[in-house]
Amino acid sequence: MEGDFKYKSLYFVGAGGIGMAALERYFLAKGCRVAGYDRTRTDLTDALAREGVEMCFDEDAELIPEYCRDPQRTLVVYTPAVPDSHKGLQYFRSNGFDVMKRAQVLGLITRNSRGLCFSGTHGKTTTSSMAAHILHNSSIGCSAFLGGIMRNYNSNFLLDTHSEYTVIEADEYDRSFHWLHPSVAVVTATDPDHLDIYGTEEAYLESFSRFTELINPQGGILLLHTGLKFKPRPASGVRVYTYSRSEGDFHAANVRCGNGEIIFDLVLPSGREIRDINLGVPVDINIENAIAAMAVCHLIGADDDELRKGIASYMGTKRRFEFWMKEPGEHGNVVIDDYAHHPDELKASIESVRKLYQDRKLTVAFQPHLYSRTRDFYKEFAEALSMADEAIVLDIYPAREEPLPGVTADLIFDEIKKTATSKVKTKIRCSVGDLADLLASRRYDGELDVLLTAGAGDICNYLPEICKAIEGKR
Repeated sequence: MEGDFKYKSLYFVGAGGIGMAALERYFLAKGCRVAGYDRTRTDLTDALAREGVEMCFDEDAELIPEYCRDPQRTLVVYTPAVPDSHKGLQYFRSNGFDVMKRAQVLGLITRNSRGLCFSGTHGKTTTSSMAAHILHNSSIGCSAFLGGIMRNYNSNFLLDTHSEYTVIEADEYDRSFHWLHPSVAVVTATDPDHLDIYGTEEAYLESFSRFTELINPQGGILLLHTGLKFKPRPASGVRVYTYSRSEGDFHAANVRCGNGEIIFDLVLPSGREIRDINLGVPVDINIENAIAAMAVCHLIGADDDELRKGIASYMGTKRRFEFWMKEPGEHGNVVIDDYAHHPDELKASIESVRKLYQDRKLTVAFQPHLYSRTRDFYKEFAEALSMADEAIVLDIYPAREEPLPGVTADLIFDEIKKTATSKVKTKIRCSVGDLADLLASRRYDGELDVLLTAGAGDICNYLPEICKAIEGKR
């Protein structure tokens, strides 16, 4: 990329996003000066500032650093979550700067490397992170741009100047993944989402069909979860494989769960098995995630031992089934956080906790993400929450959206059924700011046992306070 990259500095609008952070670190490593704006200061923005990104939390264009004011030397990168009315964006656009979406910049990177691109409604963060970890610790190596912070590295970015491979989490929001040039493409799931962008399920599915057309026909590979509704359209010459937990070219056999471990054998397209795969993060939903990740790594040349060692040493990503508290004893309080923000993700997360902690009381505190997603899926969210013993519904986290008339978290709350076929016995409405006090009182009353916090908003920022309140240390 160095040969055709003319810019000496970059300015990121929405610099505090996890995906943007990976690009900022990449260009810092390439010797560029990097600055950016974000609305809110977080632990991630603080970390980026320590690493050399000049961060600003006010959109006033006067605060843009001088070294980012030359349109011939500065590339501006923005996330679609930032509105067009943003003053900094308006300044750059009106003064002749090259302004690109984050996905366009990733597209430039995949033009100059062999992109391993993981897409899907859910599962793409974990599968891409698993693959990146396996390859990083193998003879193949990789760079990686991921949507979650890997606990092994406390980063969502890996840089390997010697490897030809780049692992990319391919985001379908705003059709961002259409900018990529995959050598290998993975589709984990196509359950409808982002209908505020796509409008219909058919349009959403068509975006994945288009994504598969972008695979390099010379040596390209497409890996699909079995049973997906969309119609892939890879070019002639692209090899197509399928996977799932129990069927497909790649699948699991002889799954063994117990003593805090999940071990299985990986069945390859040839029928040969790689035996005794030990999941580093022993959660049921990670079986399929690991199959997808290992399939890609196997297809590009990783050997059996590299697959085993990589999956066994994988520690997971932050906010993907992350344990925040495990008190000792048979009935010690447990707190788990998960990024689940789609009904199918929430259901899978709750089911995984149920399997880990059978016969214990499960409380789920859920923060809906986006007014449009709540409008489109409130019944499905309520159905998933009805699997908990206790459901706490928080206010909607708006992110990029303005409120929609009649759309509040009450839609979900009112739909939660306390019926004979439902597990839920208690449902509570609460603000995220009051959640710690509520959970502390329920712990002292003996009503709290296992807690799952879920959602893609800012609920994770309250977890230190929540854990202190539950421990009685606040």
